[in-house]
Amino acid sequence: MKKPILALLFLVTLFSCKQEKKEVTEIPIVETQEIEPFTSEITENAIIYEANIRQYSPEGTFNAFTKDIPQLKELGVKIIWVMPIFPISQTKRKATGGDDSKFASEMPKEEQSKYLGSYYAISDFKKINPEFGTIEDFRKMVKTAHENGIYVILDWVPNHTGWDHIWIKEHPEFYTQNEKGEIVDPTNPETGKSWGWTDVADLNYDNQELRKTMTADMLHWIKNENIDGFRCDVASNVPTDFWQQAISTLRKEKNIFMLAEAWQPELLKDNLFDMYYSWDGHHTMNDIAKGKKTVADWDTYMEKSVKQYEANDIAMNFVDNHDENSWNGTIKERMGDASEIMMALSYMTPGIPLIYSGDEYDLNHRLKFFEKDSIPKIKGKNWDIFKTLGKLKEENIALNGGKNKATYKKIKTSLNDKILAFEREKEGKKIIFIGNLSKDNQDFTIELEGNFKNVYTNADFSLNKNQKIQMESWKFVILQ
Repeated sequence: MKKPILALLFLVTLFSCKQEKKEVTEIPIVETQEIEPFTSEITENAIIYEANIRQYSPEGTFNAFTKDIPQLKELGVKIIWVMPIFPISQTKRKATGGDDSKFASEMPKEEQSKYLGSYYAISDFKKINPEFGTIEDFRKMVKTAHENGIYVILDWVPNHTGWDHIWIKEHPEFYTQNEKGEIVDPTNPETGKSWGWTDVADLNYDNQELRKTMTADMLHWIKNENIDGFRCDVASNVPTDFWQQAISTLRKEKNIFMLAEAWQPELLKDNLFDMYYSWDGHHTMNDIAKGKKTVADWDTYMEKSVKQYEANDIAMNFVDNHDENSWNGTIKERMGDASEIMMALSYMTPGIPLIYSGDEYDLNHRLKFFEKDSIPKIKGKNWDIFKTLGKLKEENIALNGGKNKATYKKIKTSLNDKILAFEREKEGKKIIFIGNLSKDNQDFTIELEGNFKNVYTNADFSLNKNQKIQMESWKFVILQ
């Protein structure tokens, strides 16, 4: 049951030892809306939505996004991951993308204002980017999500800060420094060379005070703004023992959901992160769509996942996200005619599927990363696809993909390199996926028989072991 909570008005008293002067600051009354505590059961049929506030609307504001939250509920969304909401540094603010990036300060003055910079070059972890609105607007967004039964997680950037962050001046010891004592941008731990993220300064987690301060800043958003967890940027570049300290502290305050932008299994052990990026699965889908890999490679990926991760680890399955769209291309660019079957596959396999802002509206261009852009807002084919898949995910426990996920079992066909067939099952409920993962029409047989309903199209579908099935390129059926 949802309960309105009224935060008490309280006084913060500041003392000056020298002047013995007392100042009083009034903290405004904030009305929030409670949602049921986050539990592992919620992950079973959850769908996560990545909200790119800047590009979601022509206004690029919290308010413009908030009014559409009830529509996301139609798609089965239960978690909204909001890309960084914090102020962006002016110093070394990037103006264009790629290896030849330029800083906004190097551009003509009349053009500088259009370069908004990277969300991930943060100047203050406890403030709101005025580009998006006010703290009251943010609170309204969280409240609206909670009223619709949707949890909100913030995109947190623990690996680095922008060059305007107050820590640069007040706590230079929080940062990685070279032999000259100069603060440096982040380096690739595998090569020791710069990632090219020159608009940010690398944080040094050997410093224990940094660890305490970073954890306190994360706690601020849980305790004071009622958010439900974090998506942690480049989580594997931060020491695992920091996460052991920090996440334990955060979970004492509230049941939260933690997503790591990482794949390393050690980040999910012992109640650390709940979900990891399924990069291997994503790259495999891209390569199959391009004809570079086959169903055999998908099978290898699935077998590896079972061995690599524990049963209660959750994969985030995705065909798109902000990095993929801006730097590698739209779903259509990368996957072409295979787009729909790959979207379906992201829902059908164990894990939680992701929808990136605009994909529900058939986003057909690469969104600018450092400048203002906007997504289409006309419901087309993808809206219906995501709505249908979301309904399946919500209603059939055989598609549970969380910590108590349904099983995944391969079904043999006569074309094991072209046709992917598998069964998901939980508590006696079953659902079957059969798809042609190739650009050519295929004839095949399958080791399965019976009368089924294609729940994706609501048509009857019959099978027997000797029956030859014809399936057009990139087509699929979902049976129960």
